[in-house]
Amino acid sequence: MDRVYRGVNALGRLALRALDITVVPTGLGNLPTSGPVILAANHVAYPDFVCIEKAAIEQGRYVRFMTRYDVWRPGPLAWAMDRMQHIPVDRDSSAAAYLKARRLLAEGEAVGVFPEAGISYSYTVRSLMRGAVALARETGAPLVPTAVWGSQRIYSVGIPEPAPDLTRGRRVDIVYGPPLQIRPDADLVAETERLGHLLTTMVEALQLMPEHRPRPGEHATWYPAHLGGHAPTREVAAAYDVVPSTAVPPTWGPGTA
Repeated sequence: MDRVYRGVNALGRLALRALDITVVPTGLGNLPTSGPVILAANHVAYPDFVCIEKAAIEQGRYVRFMTRYDVWRPGPLAWAMDRMQHIPVDRDSSAAAYLKARRLLAEGEAVGVFPEAGISYSYTVRSLMRGAVALARETGAPLVPTAVWGSQRIYSVGIPEPAPDLTRGRRVDIVYGPPLQIRPDADLVAETERLGHLLTTMVEALQLMPEHRPRPGEHATWYPAHLGGHAPTREVAAAYDVVPSTAVPPTWGPGTA
């Protein structure tokens, strides 16, 4: 059933090996080896899904990612995305994506969601969409907060957007947090805010690791401003972050009580 996904994973491992990128997973025991599960991850770089899947496959999971619909342009990429059962998301009409994700969960699959609906220019957890929490509430599937850091040094956004950095020897950390069970009567906004706080705590713990801090005097556009880096502040990033109007604004992270 997953021959195409296995092949793509093999190509991904080759690419990571060619660049000597080490993906370090933590909390793999929080990701069940079978049954429905939702991975709700922060988003800091274009290759985040490769790194998250690289870690998840250690638990035997093929993650079906919710992804921008424009990836499905006619051609071999669209063919492969369909066979890997990834989920195209049209921000202006997301019902179809929600229904497909719900069906995959009913079939016992792992569904990957980036609730920020885009990469954060400030490298802080920005406004979150409620879809991941809504899926967990409706289906009863556990929701696993997932933190990723380090991939932003490979290929991410910026002002202006930088070219991919193919420097060898990068480290990417993936942390799977304890799963959340969202009650059927849970408030979607309150639970999405809880997810935002959890992701912020998890991501900042990674950002403060010695392996991920800038060198003294280094101009680090890939590191958040509130921790001493030179990425755009949240206020500056707001002009560049494309955030749907229905997203839950942050009550977490820098600049919030």
